[in-house]
Amino acid sequence: MKSIRELQAQYITDETGKKTAVILPIEEFEELLEDLDDLAVIAERRDEETVAMADVVARLKRNGLLSN
Repeated sequence: MKSIRELQAQYITDETGKKTAVILPIEEFEELLEDLDDLAVIAERRDEETVAMADVVARLKRNGLLSN
């Protein structure tokens, strides 16, 4: 995730110089949308029980999704 300073943002201002909108390269905009989506998923799942990595690996091997 880029910091605010790393974004290639351009600003639209009103007649007093107050920033009213932002223009971003489409790639940066899409990255921000992905980050927001990831954060939403994390927030939705924050109360879920955690699973040990060893258990996940064992389950994947059992289901043939991971080789030894």
